[in-house]
Amino acid sequence: MDDQQKEDLPLEKALRTLLDRRRTQSTLRNLTLNPHQKIDFSSNDFLSLSNSPLLRSTFLSELSRDASFPLGSGGSRLLDGNSAYAEDLEKEIAAFHGAEAGLLFNSGFDANAGFFACVPQKGDVVVFDELIHASVHDGMRLSRAVKKVRFKHNDVRDLRRVLERTLREVEGVIEGRNHVIVAVEAVYSMDGDLAPLKEIVEVVERSLPRGGGYVVVDEAHATGVIGPEGRGLVNVLGLEKRVFARLHTFGKALACNGAIILGSPLLRHYLINYARPLIYTTFMSFPTLAAIRASYRLLQEGQTVQMAQHLNSLVSFLYTELRSRPSLVQSSTLQIPKEKPQSPIFAILASNPRSLASFLQGRGMMVRAVVPPTVPEGTSRIRVCLHAGNTVEEVRVLVDSIEEWVMQSRRVGKAGALETGVGFSAKSRL
Repeated sequence: MDDQQKEDLPLEKALRTLLDRRRTQSTLRNLTLNPHQKIDFSSNDFLSLSNSPLLRSTFLSELSRDASFPLGSGGSRLLDGNSAYAEDLEKEIAAFHGAEAGLLFNSGFDANAGFFACVPQKGDVVVFDELIHASVHDGMRLSRAVKKVRFKHNDVRDLRRVLERTLREVEGVIEGRNHVIVAVEAVYSMDGDLAPLKEIVEVVERSLPRGGGYVVVDEAHATGVIGPEGRGLVNVLGLEKRVFARLHTFGKALACNGAIILGSPLLRHYLINYARPLIYTTFMSFPTLAAIRASYRLLQEGQTVQMAQHLNSLVSFLYTELRSRPSLVQSSTLQIPKEKPQSPIFAILASNPRSLASFLQGRGMMVRAVVPPTVPEGTSRIRVCLHAGNTVEEVRVLVDSIEEWVMQSRRVGKAGALETGVGFSAKSRL
């Protein structure tokens, strides 16, 4: 009998109800295939290494260095999955980013979830930016922290307020028995804005007793594109010795899989013993490790510098083009960034982002709509990601097409199909 014909079991009925609710609210997620013939303004492949002949040849060369290496890792890192190759790779990556030690994880999600589940001790407090990644939330839910407190996005003054309140309410912090772990991202994936990281570190150091505050930075969207040779925001600001831990992922600008947590040798050893996503899963295969090393070779040898420079020039060009069009700046259906992003990510708020995304896709460009619950209510948008492989002409066509959509929406009228949808939040940061 067909699945749709048979009667749902009670649990299935509950699941179907929840899916139907999302369908009604226009928030239902579905898997889609990426049409490679479209111009990419969507993926996190910032340096366009996924299709780079240079990375491909470097990867194949790395694979052939040891033909006897088994393809699969064979098991958990703590059992049969470890290798000298993996440990050497960790040391190389840690040295590149100016860290004492590093520990590889199968993904950035695993790394964040594992870290925040096991590092906060009983009675500790985790303070986090309100836009921190879902993986941090999952880790915090499993942690022994006595409190998890959010602060307003990138708001150092609000962070200071939260820290001062924590000192008053959690006696163990001021007495030195408990600690405050502050979780932020270097680059926020949906808005593309950078954390005021130096100010955050300073306010943590000033607000809490010595040894009471620990800053943890997720550099996922900074890896490869922010700082010299893509070393990240912590490196740019010279904060290597003032942050407790960093996460770098390889699935975005580096076109690979996996992640690494950087910190002290003590932290590394602790995570080996307590981070469940590391302990209870099969470790990465040799081809995956070889791909990571190949990407880092390109960074180390400066072969991505020109790519990053071109990418930065495109960021400036796109911002200038958007701000130079009165029809876009004054639009009631769009809200474009008021300041030039410091990353390749542009959040363009739209009254009907699905309509705009579909319009752009129809003109050969891959752009995605992002709506709640992925982003807060009132901040629905298209997320435009630039890449080293994009051209100036492609970016100009993108802006022309956005302007065409805006003009078309005006003709339809305020009550027309292109004017409906989620409105803008009065608290929009863009």
